[in-house]
Amino acid sequence: MNQPVITIGILVEKEIIFDLYGEFSSTVLASRMSGSYNAHLTGSKITLSKDGMRVAESDAILIVPNDYLTDSFLIKDVVIGKNFHWEKKINQRFRGSIKLIIENNKICLINILFVEDYLVSVISSEMSSNSSIEMLKAHAIISRSWLIAQLDKRLEARTIIEYQFRQKENELIKWYDREDHENYDLCADDHCQRYQGIARIVNDAALHAIDKTRGIVLMYNDKVCDTRYSKCCGGISESYENVWEPVVHPYLTSIIDYKYAADDFDTELVKEYNASKWIKNKPLAFCNTTNKKVLSQVLVDFDQSTTDFYRWKVEYTQEELSNLIKEKSGIDFGNILDLIPVERGNSGRIIKLKIVGDKKSLIIGKELEIRRVLSKTHLYSSAFLVKKEEVKDSIPSKFILEGAGWGHGVGLCQIGAAVMGDMGYKFDEILSHYFKDANLKKIY
Repeated sequence: MNQPVITIGILVEKEIIFDLYGEFSSTVLASRMSGSYNAHLTGSKITLSKDGMRVAESDAILIVPNDYLTDSFLIKDVVIGKNFHWEKKINQRFRGSIKLIIENNKICLINILFVEDYLVSVISSEMSSNSSIEMLKAHAIISRSWLIAQLDKRLEARTIIEYQFRQKENELIKWYDREDHENYDLCADDHCQRYQGIARIVNDAALHAIDKTRGIVLMYNDKVCDTRYSKCCGGISESYENVWEPVVHPYLTSIIDYKYAADDFDTELVKEYNASKWIKNKPLAFCNTTNKKVLSQVLVDFDQSTTDFYRWKVEYTQEELSNLIKEKSGIDFGNILDLIPVERGNSGRIIKLKIVGDKKSLIIGKELEIRRVLSKTHLYSSAFLVKKEEVKDSIPSKFILEGAGWGHGVGLCQIGAAVMGDMGYKFDEILSHYFKDANLKKIY
């Protein structure tokens, strides 16, 4: 197998401004391209302008560097963290080719490059490239494995989209996964993997980690593993089938995020009593850390506004919660009387939650839908307990959610893995801890 070339959707806007550093060639221009350009729609065509003068017009435009290794381009006002609490626009620099197409009456800018170059940015974008080299190697392998697994799915013509089904009239269960993009392989944000270019956060450690693991993936039963990861599992990771479609992947089963199980806890967190005790306390775990040095390796600047992720607390007034749930679900529950965990997964994450209102009651799930409905962006995780205060005529005036972890909790726990790397664990030991029975294999 040769190293794949992939296409990444970077930005979709009415107008896109980008700067070319070096010399580029295009399918629509006879002359070499360099400097600043503006792309906008004129009717059903993409118009490319430079210094206020139109230089090209076409249905699609391909711009290719003359020197792949040294030429680069800067895109202005790229949205990162879409729909998350740290969403913002920044300028980003990339390597490879540019393709401009029309998508939903806007211009879509697509980056075309080799997998290994993409991965250098991914492991720097998902965390600080100042992480331990063993952590960076481990993450390089799971990011590569996930990517190759997604490409394999496209070849199999399998499209993963939002799933939804009702088991009963009063139950609505949804789960979300990365749907196939129609015009490119992956997008550049958290929906797929963070990919934020080459200039700002890539350093020699990231390049070394990619080089030393080049072409290596995790395999299970002769198939590349669909590896997953989140920021912090909260002490116990979650099983794949409790977050996405009900398919068991043996390498994505729940594990205790430490060398041994905590003596003082029953870790069968599907039981409410055990989950309550677990979440109210802070059991020993790799990801239970306040070490700023380690955290700064994992949490890049736009993540560092997040604190208390191992155990956290969110408070809502009745008005805030009822309005929020109405806005996010599209359903008017009236006053919220209770939030009742109906089913929990192996990590204590709620899979099904019953929302009880004085107008309507409904069971919702899975974990991402619960997090989406209970937050303006996304709740840190669905592993939480509900406390009601100032109850009058059965209506609480305040709800307090006490929770554990950050993200879905499946697969590699990034903060836990960073701690393991800092403690001296090798990359293969980190991977075997989080992905049981998976094997390493070099495929190109």
